[in-house]
Amino acid sequence: MSIFDDEPTKRAKTHEIGQDLSLLSIGELNERIGTLKAEIKRLQTTIDAKGETKSAAEALFRRS
Repeated sequence: MSIFDDEPTKRAKTHEIGQDLSLLSIGELNERIGTLKAEIKRLQTTIDAKGETKSAAEALFRRS
């Protein structure tokens, strides 16, 4: 038994910007598109939340 057995395995990146796509199947490309769309949605949700927080803070300071 190795001392490294308890270490978690690293997940392979599902996509790397600029990666050679020529060896990927259509299914793999569609999967990556889905992953990237989900990430874009997550990023947009975070941007929207930060915008709401900023607007609320600006409104609070305008009242004073």
